Amino acid sequence: MLRPHLPALALLFAMFTPLAASPQAYHVYFGTYTNAKTESQGIYRSRLDLVTGHLSPAELAAPAKDPAFLALHPNGKFLYALDESSDPKRTPTTGLSAYAINPTTGVLTLLNQQTPGGPGPCHLAVDATGQTLLVANYSGGSVSAISVQPDGHLGALGSVVKHTGASVNPGRQKAPHAHGIYFAPDHRFAFAPDLGIDRVVGYRVDPAAATLALVESGTGVPPTSVTPGATLPPGSGPRHLTFHPTGKFVYVINELLCTMTAFTYESTAGTLTSIQTISTLPPGEAVPKGTSTAEVQVHPNGKFLYGSNRGANTLVVYTIDGKTGQLTYLENVSTLGQTPRHFALDPTGTWLLAENQDSSTVAVFRVDPKSGRLTPTGPLVAVPAPVAAVFVPALPTR
Repeated sequence: MLRPHLPALALLFAMFTPLAASPQAYHVYFGTYTNAKTESQGIYRSRLDLVTGHLSPAELAAPAKDPAFLALHPNGKFLYALDESSDPKRTPTTGLSAYAINPTTGVLTLLNQQTPGGPGPCHLAVDATGQTLLVANYSGGSVSAISVQPDGHLGALGSVVKHTGASVNPGRQKAPHAHGIYFAPDHRFAFAPDLGIDRVVGYRVDPAAATLALVESGTGVPPTSVTPGATLPPGSGPRHLTFHPTGKFVYVINELLCTMTAFTYESTAGTLTSIQTISTLPPGEAVPKGTSTAEVQVHPNGKFLYGSNRGANTLVVYTIDGKTGQLTYLENVSTLGQTPRHFALDPTGTWLLAENQDSSTVAVFRVDPKSGRLTPTGPLVAVPAPVAAVFVPALPTR
């Protein structure tokens, strides 16, 4: 008897839930830094009008410490946040927080907390079935898997895998630094860009057991000996990645060299093949001192790719060849602030929100659906030290 494909069922279920029915607005949750240099108190919330692009003034949604990255449960009812400053040796039962979302008011209610499995968590993702949460631990150079309960609570720590190796940049690459963790479209594999070893490490995922295994052997083989995944040019510093909507291509933004690398993706074995590396700056422009890249996202229509440059304080825009996956440079646009550590496209692809960490502002851009070009709209919205954003469909207020 044929078994239904769980991710496909999850998508089918989402299509017939009220949250998926063409919302007119989104709650936007912002992760922030709450250190002594900022006035932030935790996770903030604004409301984005999808018709006008108006972003309401931000208000505190939940007090939290350094919630530097956020992830949404596939059912849209739960939000997960990490504490980037956490260390399991100091605080063994905290570092990750689960929240219930009120879809009308946007209010967050803390459910519980759990360990991220390593020090310095910086990125997290939830699988399409809602059973497993994956974490990349920058300081620990490791990735972790934590179970997720049906009621949204975080369960037990299932796996911790530590990367090994180093690369050529003496200031940033003396040890592994896992900087992201991403599920492949079919959610059988996950990929972790590691800035410290210039690799994208591939993992096989078992969502039901909340476990990770290195793709080649399923054992604790050091990532430097694993074939699946990818190796980047020395000194690149791979930071984040994004899959093309077709699942055929992957784009990795490299923090240290300010480049974007395009790959083809073979889903059977979970392998990546490099096809192009291109600058995130205007053609011929050298990398200014103090400039590094941060976020990367592909437009929902699959025609455009965006990346952010800190220091230069710009967004780079490329067009994507739908047949080959190759990129063509289009433009660099100012984020109207300082240090765009993150940006986010709303699920419709109409609006892009750029979070300027060091100027504590969020800029809203309209996306041209034909060209991919960005046009700033409206005033900047004040958000203290914003570094992450997640969209949740908002039910009409009464």
